[in-house]
Amino acid sequence: MTGLKADLLARARAEGFDPVGVCDARPPESFDAYREWVAKGHHGTMAYLADSVPLRADPASLLPGVRSILAVGLNYHQPNPAETGQPRVAQYALGRDYHKVVRGKLRRLGRWLDEAAPGERWRACVDSAPVLEREYAQRAGLGWFGKNTMLIDSHRGSWFVIGLLLTTVALEPDPPAVGGCGRCRLCVDACPTGCIVFEDGRWQIDARRCVSYLTIEHEGPFEPGSEAGLGGWTFGCDVCQEVCPFNQPRPHQPLRAAVTTEPGFLERREWPTLERLRVVGHEEWDALTRGSPVRRAGLDGLRRNAQANLP
Repeated sequence: MTGLKADLLARARAEGFDPVGVCDARPPESFDAYREWVAKGHHGTMAYLADSVPLRADPASLLPGVRSILAVGLNYHQPNPAETGQPRVAQYALGRDYHKVVRGKLRRLGRWLDEAAPGERWRACVDSAPVLEREYAQRAGLGWFGKNTMLIDSHRGSWFVIGLLLTTVALEPDPPAVGGCGRCRLCVDACPTGCIVFEDGRWQIDARRCVSYLTIEHEGPFEPGSEAGLGGWTFGCDVCQEVCPFNQPRPHQPLRAAVTTEPGFLERREWPTLERLRVVGHEEWDALTRGSPVRRAGLDGLRRNAQANLP
């Protein structure tokens, strides 16, 4: 299947994915660590992460007979300066919902596989599927785990979302990615809420403290006095990536900090002021967030976040 793999990777790159790679579909080695992370309550109120623990033990639970996994990355980086009085949204959510963008591209690759390998099956997975995608992306050579638990490519940094295409086709795996942060702890020290913790011999995220969790997944009011810890973020947070040396442009590594060329990500939403957003009505919220990741916060969550960002 060497020729098939080369053609598949070429088509993936033609879809705009970079980096791309292939790994085998054996069960994840990080499953026990994930289960322990959930058992400690680090997932906060995200019950779906706990409910899906059994499914994450083996990708065969998603696609029986899976033999290979195509892992892809799609760059979403673009300038995102803070503006007084305006909501601050994490870079990945500035444009069209990445779930829709990546899933559409993966499905096109899957339909191509239908013709190239008749009788074989596939499944596209983007973030919401119960699979430990970062491990498979690392196995496929896309990057290694930073202290902030992000997947970091030594040449491209971490400004990319991950997608997986599970397939019953047997493809030759690529070498796994290797690398590390060394003694650098800029992300740890810069985190406004101290959510990057070292436990059980590894760096982890305590979601209950994470600004992204608080502004997106957390329901109800914030604890009194906690608004200052949000750092002005209205949806998500990019602090740990903004300070990462691997995301800084360098002359000899032009891929670092390269601006995305994905049209969907460049279709930036125009958001009302924080003053307006804190009292936005349902109809306006519905129109503003349709097709955007920001919809995940819900109407009440977005109002709450906007209020918390005001002086």
